[in-house]
Amino acid sequence: MRAYNALPELRGNARSVPFGAVRSTTFSRSEREALRDLLDDSSPVVRRALIARFTSLGAPATAFLRDVAQGTNRHLAWHAQWFLDELRLVDPVAEFRGFIRSLHYELETGALLLARTVRPDLAAGECCAKLDAIAARCRELIVEPSSIREKCRVVNRVLYHDHGFHGNVEHYTDPDNSFLDQVLERHKGIPISLSIVYLLVAQRLGLELEPVGLPGHFMIGCYVEDRPFFIDAFDGGVFRTPEEILAFLRAHDLSPKLSDLAPTPVREVLCRSCRNLVNHYEAAGDADRSRLFASFVADFEAAYERHTL
Repeated sequence: MRAYNALPELRGNARSVPFGAVRSTTFSRSEREALRDLLDDSSPVVRRALIARFTSLGAPATAFLRDVAQGTNRHLAWHAQWFLDELRLVDPVAEFRGFIRSLHYELETGALLLARTVRPDLAAGECCAKLDAIAARCRELIVEPSSIREKCRVVNRVLYHDHGFHGNVEHYTDPDNSFLDQVLERHKGIPISLSIVYLLVAQRLGLELEPVGLPGHFMIGCYVEDRPFFIDAFDGGVFRTPEEILAFLRAHDLSPKLSDLAPTPVREVLCRSCRNLVNHYEAAGDADRSRLFASFVADFEAAYERHTL
């Protein structure tokens, strides 16, 4: 309740602030700061009053909430997204396009926004809670001091043994394999989506891991030790050496380069997910969604070109 008393519209009993009752059209900087400070307040009284205020403000509230939802404070971002969902102020496709064009790429935000383009009612908070719970279990099992390899072995145990995450070999081209919410619900996916889950858990644990988009496969890299090692999230989290990765690529008739082992930017991780979905929806006979994700790929490429001019 840090800013509760600073905002007169939010004072009093919930019954005194009916939905949509506040009609002020001004939206001062001080009020924006007060609203931002109240976004994570779990009180039903405050939440109903905030919804009423955002409803009365209309477009300025939309802009304010979108700005917070795309900001660097992930905690507040999800609360802002919750209000956007409640108010139905967001077109998920337009929201993802806005994220692409913003050039402010954050993996968890991007993965959830991508999923919402297909499931607008996706509960982002539930996805985050599942990741939080996995990370919390890992934290319970990690004994300090531990090396990053040892901590990754704990992550492997929790993800693959306790929760049963695995590669969906039987139905590899099922589009649901690419969406974070579905991977968390079904505990199966493809290399890139399982790697995203692994990376998001690792972020919560403070582990310095990076996405690695190999030709024809996707892995996770760790570069903090003298020699890097790689994690195959699709194969139960098995560790691979650089030599094993290069041999794997040669075995698939590829000509590997050392640059293939470098970290992949978040932009390209999300763009690659969209490319996969173009192909998977095409294979499923869903031409409309295939075209939709092809347009997202074009947006990523156009945004990158503008940025590098």
